[in-house]
This record gives sequence, C-alpha cells and structure tokens, in this order.
Amino acid sequence: MIPLRDHNPSRKTPYVTWSLMAVNIVVFALYIPLLNDPVALSSFFAEWAMVPLEITQGEEYHTAFTSMFLHGGYMHLGGNMLFLWIFGDNVEDTLGHGWFLVFYILSGIGADVCHVFSDSMSPIPTVGASGAIAGVMGAYLLFFPKAKVDFLMFIVVIIKLITLPAFVVLLGWMAMQLFSGVSATTEGGGVAYWAHIGGFIVGILLVLPVWLKLGGTQFWHKTHYHPPHKPTF
Repeated sequence: MIPLRDHNPSRKTPYVTWSLMAVNIVVFALYIPLLNDPVALSSFFAEWAMVPLEITQGEEYHTAFTSMFLHGGYMHLGGNMLFLWIFGDNVEDTLGHGWFLVFYILSGIGADVCHVFSDSMSPIPTVGASGAIAGVMGAYLLFFPKAKVDFLMFIVVIIKLITLPAFVVLLGWMAMQLFSGVSATTEGGGVAYWAHIGGFIVGILLVLPVWLKLGGTQFWHKTHYHPPHKPTF
C-alpha cells in the first residue's frame, strides 16, 4: 500500500513541512556521489549517522539529531518525504509553525532513544527521518482519526485506488511495525522498526496536552474527526 494524499490539505501554507522536506533532499543530494563508493559512504555515516553502541557508551550524541536528515538511498528518501508531505501539513496547521518544528525534532530524538534501548549494543549506523515522521503520523491519528487518505493498493498485478479513514491506515501501519519489530528482534533485520514504534508513541504523547486543550473528545465531535475545514476533493 502506497499513500498518495489525504482529502484535507492544510488551510495555511505548511512552511516548516516543506522546509524539512527541502533540507532532507538537499542533504541527500550533497552526498549522492558517495552512494557508489561504499568505503566513503561508510566513513560518512560513521561520522553523522547514529550508532546505538556509541550512544550507549556516551559518545556522539549529536548523531541523534544529524541522523534524522540522512537516508540510505532514493527509495528511502522518497518514501519518507511522501509520508511527511501527506501527514505533516495538517499537524503543522494545528500546532503552529514553530511548535511543529520543535515537535518534529523531539519526535525524532525520542524515536532514536527507543531504538537505542531496543538494541543498545548494535554497531550498525542508523539513518532516516522515519522516526520523526512516525511522530507526525501519531499526532495525525490523535487529531484527525477519520480523515480520508487515498492509497494505491497492489494486489498481485492489480492496482486499485482506495480511500480509508486515517485510523485504519495509521493503526494498520503501527501493527505492521510491531510485527516486524518483534520479528527483527528474534531473527535480525536492517530496519529500525522500534524507532518507528517509539516515534509514533512519542508523537501522540507530545501532542496529547494540545488535544486536551482543544477539548479532547469534544474536539473530535466538533470537527467530526477530520481537519477543521471542508475537504478540497
């Protein structure tokens, strides 16, 4: 399943979401020449990617931040930016530009902390914005659980466009991360599933006070579980 869009683009220009996307893309573009040189790429990631073992030993704390803007390849970058583009604008609209930036960074760092706790002795560098974006998805779930999201579903050779409520999409995604995280823990794997899970939970916890201030369940009833404006398509 590949998300394409939600039905409620934000009312305000999502400057921070677009800026975060731009920073991720520009940073990736700067080290594209290294992608065909494994030794140089490993050296680069050793400096700027997060290695759980180093964090556990009290070293290289800055990489919990810098790793959020690094990606392992074109598909990794493209997938993360697609999710950020779909879910970031409405969360930014709700939190405001400045607080959304703070929220995004804290979600990413929280995701990194969860990954370190899940595999504290790992010497494998960790890169990607997916932990922070998982936090954005968690916030979106809490704020707008019934917002409509369009997905491309691939069933063998059949491609079908479907529309699902956000809570189905996001809780389904979370269930897949839990399943994959447990499997990776027992069998090994190269994806930081527990960072995704941690980022998702941290994102919900960070915006919970905002949701309560907006009225909690009354906010849901007032907005009919959707972003507080009419769908544009």
